[in-house]
Amino acid sequence: MLEKEIIVGVIGAGRIGKLHVSNLKNLPNVRVKTVSDVFIDHLGEWFETSGAEQLTKSYQDILNDPEIDAIFICSPTNTHIEIIKEAAITGKHIFCEKPISFSDKETMEAFEVVKKAGVKFQIGFNRRFDRNYSKVQGLVEAKEIGDLHILKITSRDPEPPSLEYVSTSGGLFMDMAIHDFDMARFVSGSEVEEVFVQGASLVNPEIGKIGDIDTAIISLKFANGAIGVIDNSRQAAYGYDQRLEAFGSKGSANVKNETESRVEFLSKDGVKEDKPLHFFLERYNDAYIKEVIEFFEAITNDSEVSCTFKDGIMAQRIAMAAKESLESGKPVKVKLLEKLTIN
Repeated sequence: MLEKEIIVGVIGAGRIGKLHVSNLKNLPNVRVKTVSDVFIDHLGEWFETSGAEQLTKSYQDILNDPEIDAIFICSPTNTHIEIIKEAAITGKHIFCEKPISFSDKETMEAFEVVKKAGVKFQIGFNRRFDRNYSKVQGLVEAKEIGDLHILKITSRDPEPPSLEYVSTSGGLFMDMAIHDFDMARFVSGSEVEEVFVQGASLVNPEIGKIGDIDTAIISLKFANGAIGVIDNSRQAAYGYDQRLEAFGSKGSANVKNETESRVEFLSKDGVKEDKPLHFFLERYNDAYIKEVIEFFEAITNDSEVSCTFKDGIMAQRIAMAAKESLESGKPVKVKLLEKLTIN
């Protein structure tokens, strides 16, 4: 439990913003004072039961409020850099949904502003806080599976997003696979040095017409010598497919899909079990709660956040290398970082 009250402002009341507000209002010693969104006229009914105290069109109202300790950036990616810089200058602690931006240069500029301001910054890679993935990470780190040889990640959505969303999302690598790139670094405990991608538009050819893909196989080469593979699809007919295997010299650690129940029904007609949970809101809600609790603990204890600015930068750089690989048809080296220090 937090020792003192933290007052929060949430910028962006789309699907992920609403999820955070819903979770935040149930946390002890957390007060959601203000939510901002440019489409405020459509949020009246939601706001009445949201638990937030105020609704505004301008995020500046949040940044200019001296009572607010921390902000959650849940707005479109193309707004992140401006908000990060302004929030840091006003002394707000920052929780930012992925990715930080679409530009490495802009991301590094924002990093310098945050570093100078000395505020806490956490990137929203919630899967690190999933009980299953964090346990595998612990097994790999403790060498329970020996030396890591192969890391396999499967990440498939139940249905593709709208073309309108795809056109502004940054593409499959920056929008979807970026979680898998972070998971690859997290579980392996190693940087990704090189990526090679094969991709296609097999779910919806219209996605290809606007310059993106919906299906990909991504090969990874890690600094520690291990190799990895990520398979992505924008549509799995059976539900949200989230699996992982860490295979090593002494064994293997596997994460299977979460389902409504673990009941297996056997009859003369065959064997049945529940399909995977529908989507990320259902699959990872506990992880969303855990990540914000740890963010608040870092603020109250003046400790390092669990998922740092560097983690956001490196996942973003892997995504950029993946796009370059797809376009060139060749393996691409990932631009690595010197050690970054930040609160």
